[in-house]
Amino acid sequence: MADTPTLSEPAAPGDAVIQRWAEHIRATAADGRTLRIRGGGTKAFLLPPPAAGAEVLDTREHTGIVSHEPTELVVTARCGTPLAELEEALAQHGQCLPFEPPHFGPGATVGGMVAAGLAGPARLAVGGVRDYVLGARLLNGRGEHLIFGGQVMKNVAGYDVSRALAGSFGTLGVITEVSLKVLPLAAGEATLRLPLDQAAALQHLARWRGQPLPLNASAWIADDGGTLWLRLRGAAAAVAAACERLLAEAGGERVEDAAARAFWQALREQTAPFFTQPPSPAHGLWRLAVKPTAPVSSLPGPTLIEWFGGQRWVWAPLSAAETLRTLAREAGGHATLFRAPTDAPDAGDRHTSPEPTMRALQQRVRVAFDPQGVFGPGPWGY
Repeated sequence: MADTPTLSEPAAPGDAVIQRWAEHIRATAADGRTLRIRGGGTKAFLLPPPAAGAEVLDTREHTGIVSHEPTELVVTARCGTPLAELEEALAQHGQCLPFEPPHFGPGATVGGMVAAGLAGPARLAVGGVRDYVLGARLLNGRGEHLIFGGQVMKNVAGYDVSRALAGSFGTLGVITEVSLKVLPLAAGEATLRLPLDQAAALQHLARWRGQPLPLNASAWIADDGGTLWLRLRGAAAAVAAACERLLAEAGGERVEDAAARAFWQALREQTAPFFTQPPSPAHGLWRLAVKPTAPVSSLPGPTLIEWFGGQRWVWAPLSAAETLRTLAREAGGHATLFRAPTDAPDAGDRHTSPEPTMRALQQRVRVAFDPQGVFGPGPWGY
């Protein structure tokens, strides 16, 4: 049975807001204008400049946690709910969003979290945003309020539209509400700091990932010959045993808990020195998504590696675009200009162009949800 959209029933709190938004979307479509969906705006740097005359549809008035069933590990929240508010409510019950979505500022919202589809240091170990979306409500380009998925982990088969919203950047519609799977906080956690160069770090990570170890996150930084930060999470006894074994194999030390939390938070929010100190205003921050087993690459600038080798950050000028995309392609992935240079904030061609078949499929999906192009282009330029 397919995940067939149904029209939302009225009468729930916040329906007046939804009705007003729906009318505004229909009027905008009729006039041939465009809208830019915006929550806290903390990830707006990932999008191209809005089209001339585009209006902003601010989602922050539609806020609140609709329901939270701690025993069922499910929470439902409206799009404008502050992400910090949701995380605090979950923490009170010893639960969390295990994919560690970055905020990039104090105004981050739940809707923006799903629309951007970004995950933090634990992404490769636990999955991304889309893996935790159970259901969603969406206002499409026709002003129809649709319901996809549900509030249970086992759902009907068919097209998983609710999860397709993760990373859609508002191009399919306004996510008005989302239901998410959550997980309990880990009983044990430890961070190790290991003095390893890049080649040795990648070799160790590839071997350790194939073993029954409670690995959760990693980060390699090119300082003083190279340092690998490794976070373990799981049962307290398993974490303790893994720490003893890994330190015996690779040397290094266990990091004090407060310092470890500060390190991973700075990595998640990109407030660490690597992210805030570009070599020059002409350098942009490039993200290479590759196979974790990819070997060391000769990247043309300062480098930081996350996700057990699967995410590689590098500062490089725009002139290095083709070199970086070739390196990423050869390593089984792609390269993206994540943050444009200071002296070229509106740099185009930030994403690797998809194959023609994939691009055509994406455009067909876009047209099905937004036939008039009300919501404008996404970060891919279409």
